[in-house]
Amino acid sequence: METENNAEKISIIETTKVIDAKYAHLDGSTFVMLKMSKTTFNDVDLSNLKIVNANLSDLEIEGAQLGGAYIHNIGMPPKDHPAYDEKAKQRPLRFEDCELSGSTITNCNLSNVSISDCNTTGMTINGILVEDLLKKYQP
Repeated sequence: METENNAEKISIIETTKVIDAKYAHLDGSTFVMLKMSKTTFNDVDLSNLKIVNANLSDLEIEGAQLGGAYIHNIGMPPKDHPAYDEKAKQRPLRFEDCELSGSTITNCNLSNVSISDCNTTGMTINGILVEDLLKKYQP
């Protein structure tokens, strides 16, 4: 079967496969209800990628350009979600060597977050410069 751009369309439904794709164009592909644990993407263009309702536990992203990324509704399922478990706890996230200048963090639970060895110039919390807060409480 051909699509409108003359690309071959392949349907893989209810089966187990290992796909070894190299030098391929898979633009516009859709993946629904898949198990892809231990999968590696290396030197790929995933711009405009959208991941919805996914288990990304132990995800590692290295050497990626994330400019314009919109990361939202991250964490354990809320009380009204069928997968909600009141005993489940979100494991901590870790950010290292990241360029986050100009980024916005809104309505997030940052309890017990540790920030160390970071450039906080111009960083504000609820409109208050962190530099001023640190000066105020340093001997």
